[in-house]
Amino acid sequence: MHRRIKTFKSIVTNYKAVFFDAFGVLKNHQGLIPGIVKTFEFLDRKGIKYYILTNDSSRSPEMLAKWYQDRGVWQVTSDKILSSGMLAMEYFKVKVANGNAVAYLGTENSAHYIETAGLKTVAVKDIDLNDLGHIESFAFLDDEGFNWNEDINKTINLLRKKNMTVVVANTDINYPVSQNEISVAVGSLANMVEKIIGKMFIRFGKPDAQMFLLAFERALLDINVKRNEILMVGDTLYTDIIGGNKFGLDTVLVLSGNTLPDMALIRISSSGIIPTYICESAVIE
Repeated sequence: MHRRIKTFKSIVTNYKAVFFDAFGVLKNHQGLIPGIVKTFEFLDRKGIKYYILTNDSSRSPEMLAKWYQDRGVWQVTSDKILSSGMLAMEYFKVKVANGNAVAYLGTENSAHYIETAGLKTVAVKDIDLNDLGHIESFAFLDDEGFNWNEDINKTINLLRKKNMTVVVANTDINYPVSQNEISVAVGSLANMVEKIIGKMFIRFGKPDAQMFLLAFERALLDINVKRNEILMVGDTLYTDIIGGNKFGLDTVLVLSGNTLPDMALIRISSSGIIPTYICESAVIE
C-alpha cells in the first residue's frame, strides 16, 4: 500500500540510484521546478546516482542536457539522459535500408535520432504525396515544428496512400505546462492518426520495459545495483508509475506535474496503479 511521505529527502537515501521523469518532476513549460537543483546537490553529496528517463524525443541527449546546464543544473550531463528517441534510433538502424528516407512529424532537432542512425529524413511539409518511392518509414517525434492543420492532414493521407512502418518515439499524450494546465503531446496526435487510418503503430517510451531496461543497463555501468535499490520518480500513473512497478522498482508519485494533489488518491484508487510513495515534489530543501 502507498504511504504519503511529506518530503522526498526522507526516502531517497534508502536507494543507490534514482530514475527521474523530466516533465512534471524536474521541469515544466515555464522552466525548472523551483529548487530542484538542490536535489541534485544532495544526491551528489550522498553518492546516489541519478538518471533522467524521458519520453521527450524533441532533441538529442546533448541538447536536452544543455537545457539543464544553461539553467544552472550542471550535474545533468548527456550521459545521464535516456530518451525514447534513443530506442527509436536503434530500431531505425536495424529496420530501415540505407538510401531510403524516414518521414517525420516534428522539429528539425527531433530528426537528430533518425539522422544519427545514418538515415535520410524528410519533414512532412516537404513531402510530395505523388512521389513516395523513397519514403520507407514514418516517425512521430514532436508536437512542434509543423503546421498542425496542414501537416497532420498530410500525414493522414500519406499513411493512407502508402503502407509503411510507423514509429511513435514519444508515447506521452500530454505534458504539464503549469501546476494546473497541460498541453497536447505527440503521443495524442499519433493515437488520433492511428484511429483514423486503422493501422497499428510501433511505440517507444514509458511505460514499456525497454525504457527501464535501457536505464538499468546504463546504471550498471556506474554501480553494482539491483532493481529494488532503484527509485523511480514520476508525475504520471500510466507511464512512470506503472512502468516502474512492472520493472520491479519502488516508485514515487510526485504532485508537481500531471497528477494534481486533489485528484491523486482518486486516480490511484480508480486505476489500481499504486505508487510506493507519494510526495509533494522531488525538491529537497
